[in-house]
Amino acid sequence: MHRAFDLSARKKLRCGFTTGSCAAAAAKGAAAALLLGEDAESACVVDTPAGKRFEPRLYDVVVSDDSASCAVEKDGGDDPDVTSGCLVYALVRKRREQGFVIDGGEGVGRVTFPGLDQPPGAAAINSVPRRMIADALREIRETAGFADGLSVSISIPDGEKLAARTFNRRLGIVGGLSILGTTGIVEPMSEAAFCDSIKSELSMLRALGYDALTLTPGNIGLDFLARHYPSARPVKCANFIGESICLAAEAGFDHVLIAGHIGKLIKLVTGNFNTHSRYGDARQFVFASFAAIHGANGALTAELLRCAASEAAIDILLDAGMWEPVLKEILAGTRRQLDEFCTRRLYKLHCEALFFSSKHGFLGKA
Repeated sequence: MHRAFDLSARKKLRCGFTTGSCAAAAAKGAAAALLLGEDAESACVVDTPAGKRFEPRLYDVVVSDDSASCAVEKDGGDDPDVTSGCLVYALVRKRREQGFVIDGGEGVGRVTFPGLDQPPGAAAINSVPRRMIADALREIRETAGFADGLSVSISIPDGEKLAARTFNRRLGIVGGLSILGTTGIVEPMSEAAFCDSIKSELSMLRALGYDALTLTPGNIGLDFLARHYPSARPVKCANFIGESICLAAEAGFDHVLIAGHIGKLIKLVTGNFNTHSRYGDARQFVFASFAAIHGANGALTAELLRCAASEAAIDILLDAGMWEPVLKEILAGTRRQLDEFCTRRLYKLHCEALFFSSKHGFLGKA
């Protein structure tokens, strides 16, 4: 299994696999049992987007004439994860129509608010897991020479109970968990281990002659930079933005650009330099307060306060003709916080933040 390293403790941290990888593997195993009539476990190997192979054990394999189901156990590795140990089920059925239908069953949430990866009414199965599931079904169907379509329902029996320990309800996802993952891999996120790996990478870049550094919280930022700034050599900093700025200053960088989705970087406006949700999340209040400064009425302010996702807040402000002044406030506020962060620590370091949106692309730079 893929491993990450905690350099301070010399301890190997075990990576896990996302609920998306589990759903794809279960769907592939069920399809193999249904269409190939062979040992499903030997056929359920999934290549994750990160390039790591997932070879799980299958549980509860049940086959009938027109359907089959099985489960994969979620293993989050050494990352604390409420879903570790739960079973992710896939029920695959034959259908006369072409193509694949992917839906959620028991314990998989439903989207009720706009602005998330899936539209309201859809199962909370994100786009990358949907592609992984469709690829898995397509591979088995082609191997079997099966001409018709397939439907798959993903379920997690304990999902609704586990979802109470997540932020799903706050995001307007009701009835269960989300099927997530952009790489298929769960990477351990202990602060000491992750910051040690950042420090090592910064030392390498300085040794190679880099004076300017690009940081990004995660894979969404890496994808955005690869498309729009292909010459950049970004370093993934996860939620540890403040710590990464400190490490950049200590390593001798002159300039730091932090590129990230607005839903993550807007937290900097409040002085929150560790952007994990457990340290606070005032996104709705930032949008609403800046809108109020520029004349938003009570109804608009209340709508922004109820908004679950930053993408949806942008759409609301665009419709109201208030997005430009609110964006200027966000950029100016971020600029002040970055300056104060470096000034308090006597860093001779110029920091900028680049905001983007999955829907609207580049938004602005602080």
